Amino acid sequence: MRIYDISQEVFSSCVFPGDPAPKKEALLSIASGDVCNLTAFSMCAHNGTHVDAPVHFIDGGNDVQGIALEKTVGYAFVASFEGTLDAHGAREILARAASAHPEAAKRILFKGNATVSSAAAAVFAAEGVYLIGNESQTVGPETAPKEVHLILLEREVVLLEGVRLAAVPDGVYFLCAAPLALGGADGAPTRALLIDFEN
Repeated sequence: MRIYDISQEVFSSCVFPGDPAPKKEALLSIASGDVCNLTAFSMCAHNGTHVDAPVHFIDGGNDVQGIALEKTVGYAFVASFEGTLDAHGAREILARAASAHPEAAKRILFKGNATVSSAAAAVFAAEGVYLIGNESQTVGPETAPKEVHLILLEREVVLLEGVRLAAVPDGVYFLCAAPLALGGADGAPTRALLIDFEN
């Protein structure tokens, strides 16, 4: 078995333009004579590797705790892609994933500089995909993310953004990417892992 950590380190992680960056503060320090080391931290729910909940773009939508955990844990398919994914490309990737492992077609992770178009998002939503993951800090175009988010989040498709897949070959893996249980939050960080049971 081989485990790939596909998460960003939090304090050095990428931040969507305009969002606050993570910060940490040493409250106690053994080196300063305190009984232990104690750290406080603050961060945006969408820093680094994180999950988007529907309420991120849909007022009254489900928050992080309303996300069904089986959507973030299970077989997934890693697919290399560069550029903007259209509807035809989305169908091709789903077909490749389904032929490799039927359950893996429910969770698609894009390796590379991939942007999901609204047409591709509509394909994923119509096919009942559970989760879309990508290496960017947003699944849609950075300059206009709303439309793609709405298409996917309205159908309760979980968005796993900011993953790191450079060391992961394309193929089928077991994904563990449950978000932190932040009640009422529109997103949450996750320590996302891919498990290859064949190695």
